[in-house]
Amino acid sequence: MLLASINLNKRLGADGARAWFAAWLRTHDVAVIVAQEPYKPAERRPPLLPGYVFAGGDGHLATWVREDTATPTVSAPTSWAQRVELGWLTVLQVHLDAYTSAARTTQLGELAALAAAEGGRPLLICGDFNLAPRPQDGLYDGEVSGFTADTERKALQHLLQTAWLVDTTGADGEAEFTFERLFTGKLSRFRCDLALLSDHLAAGVRVAARHEVRTGPEAFTDHSAILLDLPLTPETAEPDDVLFAISDLMGKPPAAAGARSYQPHKTAMSRQAASPAARAVTGHLTGPLSVRTVLDHGCGRGADVAHYRAAGLDADGYDPHEGFGWPRPERDGYDLVTQMFVLNVLPDPGARIRALQDAAAFVRPGGHVVVVTRSPEEITKAAAGGSWTAHHDGYWSSEGKGTFQRGISAAETTALARHARLAPAERAAGLPLPGVSHIVLFKPEL
Repeated sequence: MLLASINLNKRLGADGARAWFAAWLRTHDVAVIVAQEPYKPAERRPPLLPGYVFAGGDGHLATWVREDTATPTVSAPTSWAQRVELGWLTVLQVHLDAYTSAARTTQLGELAALAAAEGGRPLLICGDFNLAPRPQDGLYDGEVSGFTADTERKALQHLLQTAWLVDTTGADGEAEFTFERLFTGKLSRFRCDLALLSDHLAAGVRVAARHEVRTGPEAFTDHSAILLDLPLTPETAEPDDVLFAISDLMGKPPAAAGARSYQPHKTAMSRQAASPAARAVTGHLTGPLSVRTVLDHGCGRGADVAHYRAAGLDADGYDPHEGFGWPRPERDGYDLVTQMFVLNVLPDPGARIRALQDAAAFVRPGGHVVVVTRSPEEITKAAAGGSWTAHHDGYWSSEGKGTFQRGISAAETTALARHARLAPAERAAGLPLPGVSHIVLFKPEL
């Protein structure tokens, strides 16, 4: 799904700018628009965009969605930030103060608090930050500009570090300016339009600064647009209150409406014996880590729990699917929690984070969590062989059954686990599990 973040410099009310903007949106098949300073006066009725539905906001910050996309929940936590719920992803679009460093520093501190309040939910913070994240991102007359203060940069770094965000448009080290203007005959150039994305998503998201919107023959604003190809399949809708249907404009049939039901429990295997992963745990891990108590989190029908008990461990199982008969344990403080092939059947990163957070709640401080997932290579091969349909950041392995699969690397699990306050265990041995991904995680002492 393509999302465009753009400062429109209050030009959407002009017929020519609106027509060029609409043509650009159709060219790129943009599904969601988050716009800073879209029109003036701020309190006026939003201008109509052919093929799009106004989702919320005003002339300071506003959101539109393509007509075949369900309208998201939009709110305004502050006058300079707008919150948009796109399925499992939270988007905070911002327009920071254009005049003083002190105001921007304060806003960045408030933004860090807003990010923390999301509780680990996957996050995109985008918009016009009115600052240069690094000295090379802001130049005046060819020299480093003094517009951005060190306090702002420190506040931005604090936000990135505490919310585990990546500055996607500056990741390669080169400055790609999104705003250029002459002031008193001297050129000012800034990379101030940013897209900060949760680190576990960043590697799989294409992000591009589109400069033609401010420099081309049909330019309609003075800021570059940031275009993100998000691994998110939105719920669909076909509202009847739009002026022009985008399906008519683009010659496409309307998308089918409604959301499918996920049934992750249907991926559970009926095993007569323990899984290779559980046998590797007892063969290589429980002894060296002095494990006595184990919880298999997401145990399915419980074959691995029986294996742990047969190995002399005090073992319990838990699975949220009631039909499997493994209710939530009343105890916690386990030496080891295992989570086998759970993350890869959950359809969004937010659900994976919540699963890890729940697993971490059962392990004692100083204990360990073992996470095993199907590897990206395995899933890519299975998807090609089974003609699976792409969905979110993975595939429907069976749309009829409602089952989903995604290959997850150990590195991605590590990034997700940070939100559960888990870290890779430095002293734990790896497991001999060819063809799958796994990681041994540690819960730090309080």
